[in-house]
Parts: sequence; structure tokens; C-alpha cells
Amino acid sequence: MELPDAAPAHLIDPAAVDEEDAGAYRLLAADIASGVAVVAARHRRRDVAATVTGFLDVSYDPPTMLVSLFEEGRICDAVESAGAWTLSVLRRDQEGVANWLASPGNPVEGLLDRVPFRRAPGSGAAVLDGALAWFELATVAVHTAATHRLVVGEVTAMGRGVREAQADDPLVHFARGYRGLTR
Repeated sequence: MELPDAAPAHLIDPAAVDEEDAGAYRLLAADIASGVAVVAARHRRRDVAATVTGFLDVSYDPPTMLVSLFEEGRICDAVESAGAWTLSVLRRDQEGVANWLASPGNPVEGLLDRVPFRRAPGSGAAVLDGALAWFELATVAVHTAATHRLVVGEVTAMGRGVREAQADDPLVHFARGYRGLTR
């Protein structure tokens, strides 16, 4: 049933976003719960990885996923240059890994020295040990959206880092913090 009044709204002019608009957007966008994953790529014989919350499965035929990467980040350059990358979906008890790989200014050398991982079969990119699920992807498209790049990849390999019975507590980002689904 349609209600008589218009929805209460904070109106934004996309051509003139101010601090009030940005703050209101951040507040409301924090109400979107999302999974937490790590994107990784091999670039110039180095491992590059970063925590992401902007990713989704796009299609099952062929299996295709998308990730949103800040265009000025090392991971964006690495993923675009490598042409293949991995996405490891984190468990609740991997919050420390998520924090480490989300930290600005973490080292270029030895980034994954404290993170257990294996190599993906095709690209050699890092697959985090114990991830709920992981996917190796070949980039098929890159789109610019504001300050980010939307990288679309077709899945070339996938697996699970834990037994299926243990895959019941994903790490979730909500209200500017990490949470789990089980307590």
C-alpha cells in the first residue's frame, strides 16, 4: 500500500557534494552489511593484497564476479596489470588479517609474511588459508566509477579453505565495524 507522503530524503546534487552530503551518505551506507574478503594478485614478482567489502557474484554462466577497488591503491594497479587475481572470503576469526590488509601504509615487501596462504593454480596469486571460499579470476572488463574501478572477472578456479561444516561464520562489515553471524 502506497503511503500518502513522499519518503523523507536528504537531497544531493551529485555535481556539488558537500561535507554534509558526504557525512549523511557515509552514515546511511554504513547500514549496508557486506561480506569481507581479500583480493590478491602477483605483480612484478610481489604479492599485493587488500581487504575489500565491495564484491559480488555477477553470474553463474559463466561464473563471474566483480570487485570494487580504489583506483589509487596498489591493489588496483596490481589487479589491472596482472590480469588474474584471487578473492578469499574471510571467516569471523580472520578479523586480524582483514585489519592488517586494510591498514594504510602497510609494507610492499613482506606484506603476507604473517598471513598463511597458498598459491592459486593459474596466476600464483595468494589464496588465504582457512578462507570460507576462494576464487581465482581472469579479468574480462574494468569500469571506472567515481574514485573506484569495478573489475569484472571470470572464475577459473575455486575452492574452500575449511570443511563445509566449518563454513558457518563469515566475517561481516556493518556499521563501520566487523561482526559475525553466529555468537
